[in-house]
Amino acid sequence: MVEFTVWDIFRNLLQAGRWTVALSLIAFIGGGLVGLALLVLRLTPSVWAHRFVGGYVQLFQGTPLLMQLFLAYFGIALFGINTSPWVAAALALTLYTSAFLTEIWRGCVASIPRGQWEAAQSLALNFGEQLRHVVLPQASRIAIPPTVGFLVQVIKGTALASVIGFVELTKAGTMITNATFKPFVVYSCVALLYFALCYPISFYAKILEGKINASRR
Repeated sequence: MVEFTVWDIFRNLLQAGRWTVALSLIAFIGGGLVGLALLVLRLTPSVWAHRFVGGYVQLFQGTPLLMQLFLAYFGIALFGINTSPWVAAALALTLYTSAFLTEIWRGCVASIPRGQWEAAQSLALNFGEQLRHVVLPQASRIAIPPTVGFLVQVIKGTALASVIGFVELTKAGTMITNATFKPFVVYSCVALLYFALCYPISFYAKILEGKINASRR
């Protein structure tokens, strides 16, 4: 029987950690792009756009991410399309992330005084120009801390991708545990790696929030 040292376990988990980071970045960047498009739709005067975005947000915020992963993995196959755990996990996490980022950013835009919109209108700017030149630059400063903080939730959410066979940190930990019969050591290393990924982001988000609060005084 092959004896696994702590370093062997940690090294293999580090390799799997690359996929956790990659999936997190894809979900966060993709979710950010979709979320920005939904935010613009939500800000338009169209009632139907408001209902669509509201329904989209309620759907993905009101259902468990685990169920969304199952639907993405098994649901796409119903249309005769072969899908992999990687594609299904990226799709589900991107849609999940976009729903939350849309609401985070909508709240930031709502915090901009109404007078800023009126000032932009007085300059004869159209809706797109009002957003691009006046509202979004101000809202983006407010949005940075909660957006960076939400990235922590995305990283932790990737652990659920293990249920559809995507080999990230949690799945790799389960596989290594089955080979080594050292669950405490393995999952302690998994927890340590998640902490190493998430803590610096949380700490940075607090620093950004403090700077923005200080600039408002």
